[in-house]
Amino acid sequence: MSEKFTVKEFNKKYPDDDACLQEIFNHRYGHLKECPKCHKPTKFYKISGRKCYKCAFCGFELRPLADTIFHKSSTSLKNWFFAIYLFANSKNGVSAKELQRHLGVTYKCAWRMAKQIRLLFDNQDQDGTPLDGIVEADETYMGGKRRGKRGRGAEGKTPIIGVAERNGEVMAKVVNDTTSSTITPFICKNVEKGTELMTDEYKSYKKISLQGYKHRTVNHGLNEYVNGTAHTNTLEGFWSQLKRSVNGTYHAISPKYLQNYLNEFVYRYNLRHSQAHLFHLIVPMAGKPVL
Repeated sequence: MSEKFTVKEFNKKYPDDDACLQEIFNHRYGHLKECPKCHKPTKFYKISGRKCYKCAFCGFELRPLADTIFHKSSTSLKNWFFAIYLFANSKNGVSAKELQRHLGVTYKCAWRMAKQIRLLFDNQDQDGTPLDGIVEADETYMGGKRRGKRGRGAEGKTPIIGVAERNGEVMAKVVNDTTSSTITPFICKNVEKGTELMTDEYKSYKKISLQGYKHRTVNHGLNEYVNGTAHTNTLEGFWSQLKRSVNGTYHAISPKYLQNYLNEFVYRYNLRHSQAHLFHLIVPMAGKPVL
């Protein structure tokens, strides 16, 4: 069971902006044992009324918010932290309208905050290690309901390709098409050679075994969804959760920002078994430069 972190505990730990700023400072500069300018062992003290700290000896200033998601933001840091708290506690995502209601800020401000927080999830969940064991590969399509063709090749839909390790992590990417020239490099980059690779009968996977994978398929066209250990149910379950969340929380997402939303859901899925509360994992990321 993951760690609990209630609103009461949140308010106790972060009663004001100064407490939030100190947290970011600790994550970004807490390792410093001496001043980068005068090179003397020192302590840094917060400058009253400003979002920066100075060396006790030479007055050299450190700005913990510079180049982070908080850069040049006039919004209360506690509001930022509470927005991150909402992201960490939500399974289905947090819309800008919800942030607007919780924080009492304008919609424009709430939308920007949500956009900035999603920047933290860009590849933060991956350590660069390819997936192995038994891996599923599949593709899906995002977009509003339209008349005419559904599924593959439907006009106006945005394709996404993904791979999922059984009982492990997911990797997913928004792409322009689902041809073999797009899918094959993605699989080769993210899946260890020699791995058992499970897909459906889609033509783009037909030659994937030539890349060194033990390829097995299920034929969805014949209503075959499981054939021994061959299935793509893990990844299809992830697609299902993603689409339900988008439909229920956001209703529609611009293709321009779809990868940012996708990164958020991949991050949350990959840390589903984490013992630590997600808030305590996201805040240290917020103290790192992203700009």
